[in-house]
Amino acid sequence: MEEVKQQKIVVLISFAETDGNLILNGIRLANIFNKELCLCYNYSKKEKLEKTVLKEKLSDYLKPIKNEIPNFKISTLLISESLNKFPEKLADDFEAILLISGAGEFRKYATSVSESPVPFLFVNEKENQLSKFKKVILPVDLRKENSDSLLWSSYFGRFNSSVIVVVAASDKGKDSQRQVTMNVALGRKLFKKFKIEHKIFRGTKSSLQNSFEALDLALSSESDLLIILGSSVITPLDWLIGLPEKKIIKRAGKLPVLVINPQKDNYILCD
Repeated sequence: MEEVKQQKIVVLISFAETDGNLILNGIRLANIFNKELCLCYNYSKKEKLEKTVLKEKLSDYLKPIKNEIPNFKISTLLISESLNKFPEKLADDFEAILLISGAGEFRKYATSVSESPVPFLFVNEKENQLSKFKKVILPVDLRKENSDSLLWSSYFGRFNSSVIVVVAASDKGKDSQRQVTMNVALGRKLFKKFKIEHKIFRGTKSSLQNSFEALDLALSSESDLLIILGSSVITPLDWLIGLPEKKIIKRAGKLPVLVINPQKDNYILCD
């Protein structure tokens, strides 16, 4: 009988002191969603001859975790892929459902995020404080891909009893506002179905600035998580001046930011 693969929360390791905080976040999320935790290092061609050493370094990360949490499901993975291809490789071949990285690494993983079929969680790797992921702020704009961010927010509501606070965009065009209203209605229906505590606010910013308004609310209310959709279209100018999600992550401070890629069909978390 073929072995059933388990979905995994994947922590992207860099062999830095800050890995510890990323791993702690990974442990918490793996427990919330009842998934296996995988510590992954994506090595370069120059490091190919050092594979044995790299494997040992990854194994060293496992020892204290297994000693502290004996029955915890955890594994390691050594992989060598281009940054734009490795998220899909992790999702398709290794059942990754969520990738965790340090906020300071966004520039490195920006192309990965735009090619990923699973969300990236960016946490401030220099912060020792561990989020409980109990209060979630979710901007909702006119894009149909909001269904993915609504679904992920519902996962936190269902499996972590999180409160979801929706910040709805305020667009001037009738068609645009109608689409926002439809997306909010979809969220309300989803939250009611799973009896998830939620609040819905109509913001003052348009769909273009909606995520920044949600960030301001998340910071002022000391929330635990901000979920956003990444950029739907990325131009050379965006790379030059900086993507909106890059600016949000930089301003977020200790607030974790979950970025969902609207350019790909996102994989679904299995119960």
